[in-house]
Amino acid sequence: MTTQVIEEIDATAGRSEPPRRGRGLSLRTLIILRWLALFGQTATVFIAHDLLHFPMPLLECMIAIGVGAAVNLASLFQLRRADSHAPSGRLTALHLGFDILQLSSLLALTGGLENPFCILLVAPVTVAAASLPGRQAILLGLMVLLATAVLSFWSLPLPWVAGTELVLPGLYRLGLGMALVTGVIFTAAYAWRVAADAEKLELALATTQDVLQREQRLAALGGLAAAAAHELGTPLATIQVVAKEMLREAAPGTPVADDAALLLQQADRCREILTRLSQRPEGDDTLYREMSLKALLAEVVEPHLGFDLDIRAEVKTVDGEPDPTVLRLPEVVHGLSALVENAADFASRSVRVTARVDERTIVIEVLDDGPGFAADILPRLGEPYVTSRPHGKARRVLAAQLRAAATAAAARRGGGRRSQPVDEAPLIPVAPSQGGMGLGFFIARTLLERTGGRVTVSAGDGVPGPSRGARVTVRWRRAALEAPATDRRAS
Repeated sequence: MTTQVIEEIDATAGRSEPPRRGRGLSLRTLIILRWLALFGQTATVFIAHDLLHFPMPLLECMIAIGVGAAVNLASLFQLRRADSHAPSGRLTALHLGFDILQLSSLLALTGGLENPFCILLVAPVTVAAASLPGRQAILLGLMVLLATAVLSFWSLPLPWVAGTELVLPGLYRLGLGMALVTGVIFTAAYAWRVAADAEKLELALATTQDVLQREQRLAALGGLAAAAAHELGTPLATIQVVAKEMLREAAPGTPVADDAALLLQQADRCREILTRLSQRPEGDDTLYREMSLKALLAEVVEPHLGFDLDIRAEVKTVDGEPDPTVLRLPEVVHGLSALVENAADFASRSVRVTARVDERTIVIEVLDDGPGFAADILPRLGEPYVTSRPHGKARRVLAAQLRAAATAAAARRGGGRRSQPVDEAPLIPVAPSQGGMGLGFFIARTLLERTGGRVTVSAGDGVPGPSRGARVTVRWRRAALEAPATDRRAS
């Protein structure tokens, strides 16, 4: 489970949705933070001027505070817009940059680095490091360092007791500047590291919940399949009995006999599918549990051979080494079979199943020459009940065959008189499809990821158009899929 969660985190890193720190802060939060800062600045100025009677440029200080209040009032009007409630990294960087300029100007009027409140320059950088991407946070940090350098060389005298002047040694002023720079860098780096770790934990929790939800949905589908297999047994038996009676009573070669034979054939196929679902191999059957990778691919593509598609499977190894012996996991067989079936359902002429093996990984790629993934389906691919076709290609061909057979039978019953031409060509065999409900890829992905595989999708090798194709790639660590050497020696 831990490996699967880590791989899910790596896959999630490529999504279009920005990470939490890249979103910045909401405008409401920025307004609240600035009001707190402005109230604190106003209180400090009036305490120093009215209670302590320090001579200071009161008008200039109030202008600097008033500019901050005006910006906040303008932000309140902007807050009424519907899209302003969402966090914005660019907007957050602009507001924090203004806060740095406003605070720096107020410090320049009240002693510069000699003012003990210069430590407040650390706050905007800390907020930026915790909520903004690296580039914007670094720019704001450089802005604070530049303000520190300017304040260390130019500022009005520090307000002090009337008739006296506080003169600090140059070395002490240098120490104040170095302490502020060190505090900005250390605090920003600390906030960045803590925010990054919290983001990873949050993403890991969300990914784990997503994996568990998919497992629960798959378990529910398994229970539904078991219930359906149980419930379908009796109706299938009844259908077979009635079809046999119809076949026995109908004259050979008549439309009724042909329909009864087709009905028996499809009922037998349904029973075979239910039987395979209920079968479980013995756990100690080594011959069944292990097979070569080439044999595994052959088993996956075998049900689709001999129809109207060119389906090929091959294994490519490093320096011509033999095919590895892999575990015949039911999840891998069913998952790859579903991927090949989807590819065959969309392909125009060919499907390629290629396995590439190196020292560390086993990669299986399913490539078709169909239209590729639809743009509106691709972001949600892998979720249940998401599909781009209401009916599979095989079912459409089968429906056309049945319509042609029904038309031919009606023509025969009408004494050979036909109202329209009927295609007398032999029926084209097409591999049956289970697509259409949007569950195939969801089940395949969940099963393959349960074995440690990582499933990715992309466009095929063709140019954009009806034959661009689609590629589904499954990547395992070789140790996760390859049979242990001890088991092979024991067998």
